[in-house]
Amino acid sequence: MGSSFIAVVEDDNEIRALVTGLLAREGFEVSGCRSGAELDRLIERQRVDLAVLDIMLPGEDGLSICRRLRARGDVAVLMVTAKGEDIDRIIGLEIGADDYLAKPFNPRELVARVRAVLRRTRETNRVSVAAQPSERYRFDGWALDVGARGLASPAGDSVDLTGGEFDLLLALVTHPQRVLNRDQLLDWTRGRSAGPFDRAIDVQLSRLRRKLGDRGGEALIKTVRGGGYLFAASVERG
Repeated sequence: MGSSFIAVVEDDNEIRALVTGLLAREGFEVSGCRSGAELDRLIERQRVDLAVLDIMLPGEDGLSICRRLRARGDVAVLMVTAKGEDIDRIIGLEIGADDYLAKPFNPRELVARVRAVLRRTRETNRVSVAAQPSERYRFDGWALDVGARGLASPAGDSVDLTGGEFDLLLALVTHPQRVLNRDQLLDWTRGRSAGPFDRAIDVQLSRLRRKLGDRGGEALIKTVRGGGYLFAASVERG
């Protein structure tokens, strides 16, 4: 992980210094930014693997910056905020943040989540590079292309998925018609640092259902009471 470069985007000087110092001691290359504009200038001259991004910033807020980074597609995002309400967490995940942490946080938890996000990003990139064009899954007319990390609808239209949504859908289609509990899905898609009350899976499943056009009893992703989730469609590989 030592070669990973992290940008800490935080306007509070004390917190920014604390987080950058903590990550530097863990062996990461790290730089602090006070705003989205400073982050943009950093990205112009330096590859950034992960942005630790505060939501409450002067000028452009963290949610807007996160949307722009998602559009670029090459910078992972760990959102941090003083607000702990579920709505902030859900909004952050809805726009594509890779993980979320509320202040005040335990330094060890921050480091664990940073490592987990970078590990997932690295594994995702390795899969994308190594995947062969034949690695595709088909279900109910849909086509999931592992190599291109793309999803095509039955009509042939490309469906935009965040990295987390793609990883979750891949976990489901590779284990069709089998009940998967939330802990399994959290472990496969978000790493072992996910907390026991992490709602990321619920948010991503809700988004996937909308994007797959699920309706009531016709749902491709079914909720199994007391068990977890089941991908109901038959899946063909290749």
